[in-house]
Amino acid sequence: MTVKLPLFIVFLLLIVSCENQDKLSVDFKSDFTNIASRTFIGPEYWANPMQDWQVANNKMECLVSNENRNIHLLTRQLSEKKGDLEMKVRLGFFNDEVSNLNKNWAGFSIGSKGQFNDYRDNAVFGKGINIGVCTNGALFIGEPSPNQKNAAVINALNKGIDVKILVSFNQNKYTIDFSVIDIETGKTLSHISKTDISPEQLTGDLVLVSNFENKNGGEIINKKSVWFQDWEIKGSKITKHDDRSFGPIMFSQYTLSRDILKITAQMAPDDNADKNVEFQIEENNTWKTISKSLIDVEARTARFKLENWDDSKSHNYRLAYTLNEANNKTKTYYWEGVIQKNPKDKTNLVIAGFTGNNDLGFPNNDIVSQVKYQNPDVLFFSGDQIYEPVGGYGIQREPFNIATLDYLRKWYMYGWAYRDLLKNTPAVVITDDHDVYMGNIWGENGKASQKGGTRTEIQDSGGYRMPPEWVNMVERTQTSHLPDPYDATPVERGIGVYYTQMNYGNVSFAIIEDRKFKSAPKTLLPEAEIVNGWPQNKTYNIKNADVPSAKLLGERQLKFLNEWSSDWSYGAEMKVLLSQTIFANVATLPEEAMTDAVVPTLRILNAGEYPENDMPVTDMDSNGWPQTGRDNGIKAIRKGFTFHLAGDQHLGSTIQYGVDNFNDSGYAFCVPSISNYWPRRWYPMFEGKNRKAGFPKYTGQFEDGFTNKITVEAISNPLYTNKQPSELHDRAAGYGIVRFNKNERTIKMECWPRGANPEKGDSEQYMGWPITINQTDNFGAAWNTILPEIKVKGLTNPVVQVIDEASKNVLYTIRIKGDTFIPKVPKYGSFTVTVSEPDKNVSKQQQHINTSKNNSNTLVFDFTK
Repeated sequence: MTVKLPLFIVFLLLIVSCENQDKLSVDFKSDFTNIASRTFIGPEYWANPMQDWQVANNKMECLVSNENRNIHLLTRQLSEKKGDLEMKVRLGFFNDEVSNLNKNWAGFSIGSKGQFNDYRDNAVFGKGINIGVCTNGALFIGEPSPNQKNAAVINALNKGIDVKILVSFNQNKYTIDFSVIDIETGKTLSHISKTDISPEQLTGDLVLVSNFENKNGGEIINKKSVWFQDWEIKGSKITKHDDRSFGPIMFSQYTLSRDILKITAQMAPDDNADKNVEFQIEENNTWKTISKSLIDVEARTARFKLENWDDSKSHNYRLAYTLNEANNKTKTYYWEGVIQKNPKDKTNLVIAGFTGNNDLGFPNNDIVSQVKYQNPDVLFFSGDQIYEPVGGYGIQREPFNIATLDYLRKWYMYGWAYRDLLKNTPAVVITDDHDVYMGNIWGENGKASQKGGTRTEIQDSGGYRMPPEWVNMVERTQTSHLPDPYDATPVERGIGVYYTQMNYGNVSFAIIEDRKFKSAPKTLLPEAEIVNGWPQNKTYNIKNADVPSAKLLGERQLKFLNEWSSDWSYGAEMKVLLSQTIFANVATLPEEAMTDAVVPTLRILNAGEYPENDMPVTDMDSNGWPQTGRDNGIKAIRKGFTFHLAGDQHLGSTIQYGVDNFNDSGYAFCVPSISNYWPRRWYPMFEGKNRKAGFPKYTGQFEDGFTNKITVEAISNPLYTNKQPSELHDRAAGYGIVRFNKNERTIKMECWPRGANPEKGDSEQYMGWPITINQTDNFGAAWNTILPEIKVKGLTNPVVQVIDEASKNVLYTIRIKGDTFIPKVPKYGSFTVTVSEPDKNVSKQQQHINTSKNNSNTLVFDFTK
């Protein structure tokens, strides 16, 4: 017989059933049974700092006795909805020192939140309600207080205890009950409660914490503190976020050039060296493994190089790795992305440029969202992907294995922020000083810095502070996906090199290492009294700093740039130099601060303000020094009408270089810092010469602090914005976009603030941008002498090269637009002209071509015969 229930009873039963189902569906329990010892806790967790934790003995162990060591659960979170929480974990103390009983504790933090309402920010910087048991057995909710010892709890700590919290909701407030339970008898040994907790305090992360007061002024205390086991969570206030797991494949980076794909998988420190990572592509709806790679035991990278790559279409790819899990089980994890079709047929090739990735603003959702909308073809990270203090907990420089993990945690934060861009877009990534744990670096061909002394004394001595194997580890994480080096010969002490070229979308990129070969100024310029790259002697004539032995790029990179400027193969139509920073020192300071070895904190100005006594500075960390090295670099790249894109200087700027005369060379765009930790400005007290009508006083022709000729087009000076957080928005943080129009041969530079809305158009950019130039503006010499017009038959857009027969030097090489071209030259004389198509291996040359001011002759190059 069928019994029909009243509708309201059915409705009530459905509500109860849904509520119970909700509670059951979100429970969680940790399990590390039979997992071999490893640093990586698991994809569901983020450890702070990573090197201070391990999985061992079926537990999570904290390896140090220091303050606020914690593990955040990524896949479960306290939501804003009303509900309850039940959570417990088994814990024990390795370290039973009781020098400060009420501050040494272990337990939970709940409702842990960061500043930017993002789970990654929560995991790194979150703060919540601390709930724990101290080494004297006392319990607390909030902050430890000098409670009396609890002998029963202390005795139980020797074998471990269960700690349990219950969170319940009543009349718009919450109550937290906290208990310590004997694991053998199940008896509650101690219990406390706290009421009237606001709902706002109970949203965010769930965290395990080991907190031991540090008596040694920040020194790491290498003694295990606490272990955790069997972390259980359930309740209707919990939301499930399995998509937020991170690892064991942390992120990927790739480049595609000259039919060669190189991709690097950045792995977690699983500490299992005999397992392969697989690179798979999707064919006919089936995943096919086409390459395997072991994991680098130091860099934790798996690197792939695939030749004869079909770049005529896009390919779905994934990286696969099988992780050992509890109870001798395994699970295969995947990281998926797209290797894009080579955009040779696109009119505009778009590059997004970034620099100075401090953790202020992490995980940079605003920038990532803006850049996704702008949909660049190439990403360029010009250096300082990490800073030493990123993520808190200072720097660990030794021992080697710990220093590596210390770096990797910071590097993982970079990938965590940008991995959704990196997985689908080719990326050029190069290292700078902070990436290798130095504030400034003059690499001096890889030598070792002096041992001992202050930080600035070590840096001023030149070379690398960290050991070569560590520097190589860093470079493998950041640059191993770049095309193979032009010349892979290591520098001193076996430190590798990565300077190279990349051809993508019919744009040719030169990628160089600004600092690796650069001379240290201190030993070369004793009279200048250098401290941290700044002359302290106010009477020193800066022109004397241009000593013959001083190097900027080094002979190897100059040779590369000169050859690259003439190489227009693989359909190259335009050329770009990518480096850490530009060849000038575009910054000013008040005159009285001109010798400051540490950039002073400057008051942020209001719009319309202008300092009265700012002068161009002489910071030798910039590529304004050495002057001759700077000029030689510019001369090499202008031979290919090369545009220069870089970062590092913390100040967005577009300038045109001058060597012998103003504007005789190419344009450079220094993109603003993502997080402008050291804000700089350009407010010279004197007006720029020949500035355009209506443009700011700080634009026009200037000499920088090293007397280098520059023409300033636009500057993103820091200004008061009334936006929060002010330390992020008032320092002119942001990024750059460059659009290369291959049909028109134009280059459009865009400078975007954080939080801008690109959908609203160019009005959202920093003042002075966008700026559009022609490709030929990158060799702006005012040459009035010309050769006869070149007419080419049988080739479209051929490559033209002009050689001065008197000096035997190549003046320039360019792929012209169309089939006619009038070559300009600097003087009267005799020249050789070569017309070619390098991709077809055809070339014709005519020698002894004479010049005139109004040359009406024609040079015909006929490839039809």
